[in-house]
Amino acid sequence: MLALAAALMGCELTTPPVAPPEPPPVEASEPPTEPIVTPPSQASRDLATYYTRLQNDLLAQGLLRGDGGGPDTPFTDTQLARNFVRIALFNEYRDDSDFQRPQATVSKLRRWTGPIRMSVEFGDTVPLAQRDADLASVSAYAARLGRATGVPITITDQNPNFRVLFLGEDDRRTYAPRLRALIPSISDATVRTFVNLPRDQLCVVIGTFAPGQSSYVKAVAMIRAEHPTLMRSACVHEELAQGMGLANDSPGARPSIFNDDEEFALLTTHDELLLRMLYDPRLQTGMEPAVAAPIARQIAREYLETGSS
Repeated sequence: MLALAAALMGCELTTPPVAPPEPPPVEASEPPTEPIVTPPSQASRDLATYYTRLQNDLLAQGLLRGDGGGPDTPFTDTQLARNFVRIALFNEYRDDSDFQRPQATVSKLRRWTGPIRMSVEFGDTVPLAQRDADLASVSAYAARLGRATGVPITITDQNPNFRVLFLGEDDRRTYAPRLRALIPSISDATVRTFVNLPRDQLCVVIGTFAPGQSSYVKAVAMIRAEHPTLMRSACVHEELAQGMGLANDSPGARPSIFNDDEEFALLTTHDELLLRMLYDPRLQTGMEPAVAAPIARQIAREYLETGSS
């Protein structure tokens, strides 16, 4: 791909001074109109009830923790390095996946090599107050991801390359054309599953790469708008972190959100170290696991020796 850049040279012209023209009359502008919110369907309302009950059940079991881990969840540098290999150097699903059956496959080290322009977009059924809260949540978390990784992340609607979608059931079921426009290379199976997402799939992120490359060029994360507040935050934390390159889950990772046991809802200290490791300059985008693993062990040892845990 050939990149072209055009520059306008500054040029100063000297002209005789003239009286400034009379300013045109100011026309009264109409106040901006608020977005129209479409009432959700009964199916969407039923899902909201289901997810509220699910969140309450998990909380009653002591799950969905937000404390980042503590004395009851110690981990060693060996465990941190092993978890890094399993989470950063494997994919949870095949690239053409239907998201129905997790199938961990070995992956080269994948990450962003340029700035992230993150947009936050909403389906028509998402209430305005919820949009404000979700935008604030994503903005704060994006800043945290930027600090952990060193990747510049800005929230913008100008040419975004990482879209965070909050969609209700009704919004998502009509999203196929838009999804194909955002990711032209997406498989039919992935589109079908995105549109017909099963109830137990709480959220999802899709990352894309240039052919033969391991650097992300686009990502799309989808968060169900029917989730109650904590579950919505949990989806934001996990999917955006996975979209940074921590693409897999591991049952042995603790304390971690990259574990299907739902013990932790929000990014932990352990997980933030994984993000730091992923973007440590000693690791290179596209590294094979056999090359990256011993470097990861050395990095993990250094991080814990200096008290990063």
